[in-house]
Amino acid sequence: MNGHFAAVGNGPTADYEHGIQVIDDDKAFKFVTTPTHLNEYLAQTHVAEAGFNYHLISVFGSQSTGKSTLLNHLFGTEFSVMSESERRQTTKGIWMSKNKKERADGGALKMAENILVMDVEGTDGRERGEDQDFERKSALFALATSEVLIVNIWEHQVGLYQGANMGLLKTVFEVNLQLFVKDRQSQTRSLLFFVIRDHIGNTPLANLRNTLIQDLTKIWSSISKPQGLENSKIDDYFDFAFATLPHKILQPDKFLTEVENLGARFTAGHRSTKDQEFSGGVFLPEYHRRIPADGLSVYAEGVWDQIVNNKDLDLPTQQELLAQFRCDEISREVLVAFDTVIAPLEEQQAEATRLGKATVLPDLGALGVAAREKAVKAFETQASRYHKGVYTVKRGELESKIDSRLKALYQAQLSAAHKAGVTAFSDAVTGSVKAGQKAGGSYEFAEIVGKQKKKTLEVFKKEAQSLAIPGVSWSNFKPQYRLFEKELDEVSGRLRKEEMRRLAIRVERWVKSRLGDAIGLEFNKLGSGRGGTGAPEEGEKPPTEKDLWDRIWYVFTGIVTEAETRFTDRAKSFDANEDEVQVGLWRLRRKSWVALRERIDEEVMESNILMKLRENFEDKFRYDEEGVPRIWRPTDDIEGIYTKARESTLGLIPLLSRFRLAETYAPPDLPAFIGLQPAGAEPEDEEDLAPIGGVDEEEGKSLEEEMTVLSESKRQDLVVRFKKMADGVYVEAKRSAIGGITQVPLYFYVILLVLGWNEIVMVLRNPFLFVLILLLGGGTYVAYTLNLLGPMMQMGSAAYGQGIEIGKQKLREFLENNEMARQAIAMPAKQRDSDSISLDTLDSGGKKRQQTTTDDDDI
Repeated sequence: MNGHFAAVGNGPTADYEHGIQVIDDDKAFKFVTTPTHLNEYLAQTHVAEAGFNYHLISVFGSQSTGKSTLLNHLFGTEFSVMSESERRQTTKGIWMSKNKKERADGGALKMAENILVMDVEGTDGRERGEDQDFERKSALFALATSEVLIVNIWEHQVGLYQGANMGLLKTVFEVNLQLFVKDRQSQTRSLLFFVIRDHIGNTPLANLRNTLIQDLTKIWSSISKPQGLENSKIDDYFDFAFATLPHKILQPDKFLTEVENLGARFTAGHRSTKDQEFSGGVFLPEYHRRIPADGLSVYAEGVWDQIVNNKDLDLPTQQELLAQFRCDEISREVLVAFDTVIAPLEEQQAEATRLGKATVLPDLGALGVAAREKAVKAFETQASRYHKGVYTVKRGELESKIDSRLKALYQAQLSAAHKAGVTAFSDAVTGSVKAGQKAGGSYEFAEIVGKQKKKTLEVFKKEAQSLAIPGVSWSNFKPQYRLFEKELDEVSGRLRKEEMRRLAIRVERWVKSRLGDAIGLEFNKLGSGRGGTGAPEEGEKPPTEKDLWDRIWYVFTGIVTEAETRFTDRAKSFDANEDEVQVGLWRLRRKSWVALRERIDEEVMESNILMKLRENFEDKFRYDEEGVPRIWRPTDDIEGIYTKARESTLGLIPLLSRFRLAETYAPPDLPAFIGLQPAGAEPEDEEDLAPIGGVDEEEGKSLEEEMTVLSESKRQDLVVRFKKMADGVYVEAKRSAIGGITQVPLYFYVILLVLGWNEIVMVLRNPFLFVLILLLGGGTYVAYTLNLLGPMMQMGSAAYGQGIEIGKQKLREFLENNEMARQAIAMPAKQRDSDSISLDTLDSGGKKRQQTTTDDDDI
């Protein structure tokens, strides 16, 4: 059907194989809204550049008389034709196509170039009934724009008034004179080409021609003519041509032959006299409207506008008046039934709104669609029997009333579904995150959000689709769906920001934990001085001291870098955008620096730092260069070693007072490390951040102040207390050196040699005694060298005392257990107590430990 052909509205890339629709069946002139598509069609068919070298033909006649078939055979067009087994309307409106049979098989021109053919909807069709408005307007449009108007009639219609469309032609002639003819010279002529179908030959063509001319002359004389044209004749405006065609079904071969002969007549022709009968070409110069091809769309638009705005072609009927009354009455009746379904739903929704509740009415879409369809169907059943135009208008009014109420109801329903969906989404995401945290933190936030968002959108989409009404544009709730999706994204962003805060807190705790161990380890190295290598011989400090802040800064940046990697990887799993990640990293660096300062302040507390200094001093003072503990002797340079160790340790205090790198002897570039505040940072992102000197200049604290660890007063106090502590260690070492060896007089050795000469000789002569003496002497020397003689003497004394106590205990046990011994010494029998001698009952001196508690039996 032509309804399936390429039309103007299909866009610039439309397929014009079947032509282009000029006027649709609703009397809408397509070129008025999209005139460029006609020009495009003319350009595609190479007509636009032809100028005046084109011709416009229209076909006119009753419905289902083979007009489209005739044009298809004549010009090779592809207009839709009626099925042989059906009799129904095929061409709707007016369609245009270019002639496709310009040349014969040999390539020579068979017809005139650039013939444009318009296929006009048939008249007297059952689809339009008594509505002749479109018939009049389409016939007048074809007559006013075409050079040749082919009137397609059957032989048996000749002589009939309605069958030959004489009544319609009368109206068209009359209005044509009023609209487009001012005088006899202003109207271009047109050719009325009567093609008589199914001609069997009983009536000669001449007789048929005379009958038609007489009828046309008669209706021309009866029409109302404008002033000044009262005596005009039809011959002044129209020429006539006639042709017959045999029956297409009964004589198909002859039909095709005659069509070929008829097509040969559509060439340029000339007139020798005014009354000359046409026997050659039908295109005369005076028929052409003298409109260039590229201006055809504008010309056709103007013609149609004049036709549509002419009231003489739109005559009201009694049927329309009756239809208006009955349609209004039926509309009121169906609305009553519609109210019985919709009114209770409106009341429920109004009550929920008053209470402030987001109530989603169940099955609202199905109820609304069913009520609407029932009302429209009832109206259609009762009102469609009346005038079609009035019925269409009244149906539109009824649908508008129903839709206005359903629209308000549906929009409130979607608003409730919107609020409920947002709440459900937020609760579902929060619940899933908490469940993941309880399960050990193994959850993917972005996956949870995506899953819950998809689920929530499906619920909302399902509700919106249930409210959709087929064919009703306002029920396409795509804007509401997009708005709902946008709000879900906003809620997702808020939840993601909260989750990012929780992630930041976890990472900050991790950083604090790592910093606590790492910074404590670096400060503990201060207590070991040179790591057991003793005091420095020269003024240069060992690496454990001079590179303290470099190592702390290196450890700190390494921990923060690792934390940033952890944060970034986890944040990306949240589907966070780049701005959110940068804000989180900026906050992490600031919080990490504050945590570092807090840890450093802990380490340099007075008690902690004093202990570290003492350990550092003692390591340098008590150990030699090889890391061996010193045994102080009176000959040692205790004062020199003490001075070097003390001065070296005192040098740590200025080092610890400021955070300064050894390589640059300047504070680290803290502003560059923390970075500028990201553009995406919001005011709430700064609320819990402590000010940092050198970074937050508006706080009035410089970078130098930020890097100060020990104040001047604290440094001085620390120096005084350390010196007192160091002096105590020195005094202890001095006492140890003096009391380590007792001075023996030299004459004692002489007396010992004289008196013990015989024994010495005996030992030297006895190898066993000599070896024993060597072993004892060597062991005593080693014990002396290692300062172990005192502990060995204490151990010997303890062992001797313990032996005495054990002997006494054994003797006591013997006397208690032997009756004869007790009688001999007159010792009374006594119950043995629980006191016994053992290693765990002896003190450090080898004596029995005094009992400090009293048995319960003694109370």
